[in-house]
Amino acid sequence: MTTTVKAMESGELARNLIDRKPLFILDVRNEDAYGDWKIEGQSIESINIPYFDLLDGVEKAVKQLPAGRPILVVCAKEGSSVFVAEQLAEAGVPDVHYLQGGMKAWSEHLEPVKAGELPDGALYQFVRLGKGCLSYMVVSGGEAAVIDAMRTTEVYEEFARNLGVTIKHALDTHLHADHISGGRKLAERTGAKYWLPPKDAGEVTFAYEKLEEGERVSIGATEIGIGALYSPGHTIGSTSFVVDGKYLLTGDILFIASIGRPDLAGQAEDWAGDLRRTLYEGYRSLSPDMIVLPAHFGQMDELGETGQVAARLGDLFRDNPGLHLEDESEFRRAVTENLPQQPNAYQQIRQTNMGRMSPTDEEQQEMEIGPNRCAIHDK
Repeated sequence: MTTTVKAMESGELARNLIDRKPLFILDVRNEDAYGDWKIEGQSIESINIPYFDLLDGVEKAVKQLPAGRPILVVCAKEGSSVFVAEQLAEAGVPDVHYLQGGMKAWSEHLEPVKAGELPDGALYQFVRLGKGCLSYMVVSGGEAAVIDAMRTTEVYEEFARNLGVTIKHALDTHLHADHISGGRKLAERTGAKYWLPPKDAGEVTFAYEKLEEGERVSIGATEIGIGALYSPGHTIGSTSFVVDGKYLLTGDILFIASIGRPDLAGQAEDWAGDLRRTLYEGYRSLSPDMIVLPAHFGQMDELGETGQVAARLGDLFRDNPGLHLEDESEFRRAVTENLPQQPNAYQQIRQTNMGRMSPTDEEQQEMEIGPNRCAIHDK
């Protein structure tokens, strides 16, 4: 008789990770998939034993599982993990779960956390823990703007409904290469305006509002301004947003532990100088007390106690190694040589975000599998 095991949803896993609850993961995907991308966290340990090595029995796995800790079995889509979890339970392993929807579901999960207070509203950060992506919702006076939206737009729509606010604007800081933007889709579904930096939009096939230096988008009756700050380097059109004079949304230019890479459009040599000027001149001219909110993170230890990814700009100029490459030739080498592997399917993702490809939902999901890899290094 088959033993029933419990499913763990991605949301529960996200809260466990943020709350640093102990969890041991048995990942039964192939070794190369595990080596490329896995679930990580400060309270999480994991091992990899491929599913096909466990078909004749789970004794090999049982010997490596710790006593007294919850066990989560993970695979790509769910089916293999259900089988293995049931076999573990039948072998007497207590507190065994499987990840509902597998790594594909984990890749898409967005966990909303409050990133800051605003007059008559708040700034929310949506943490995509499985991929290291960050998006935002600015809320004030019954209105909202979503910045760097993921393609799973129903999450933002439901969140706005629960808050009782109307999404008026969707904005992208740049043309993304690691994930498929949901900005245009969100605008179409809600009637909002979609904004994109025109220098990144030379090949797009759709209409958009031009997000240019000095543009201000007001949200709500309190006139919260999202100030467009041209900040090229990751892409030629990369644009940062200054929200309420306190929060600096840096897109893929500046992260907590690293800086953006300039090579994803094949323009590393040309854009390295732009990246340096943005970081070492443009951002250095801003108040050190501004709170930096990036579009990505690379390591789980960048998450704060409530799950948010944020830091004072002044602290980053003190601690971020990418802001200490004072010699120009040293900086250029750092951002053009020995870079990490590029994001999976990044060329197809860029084409999709231009409107030049129309992959199915399943194809889009497959294209996004894996980490973001938008920084010059992870630490």
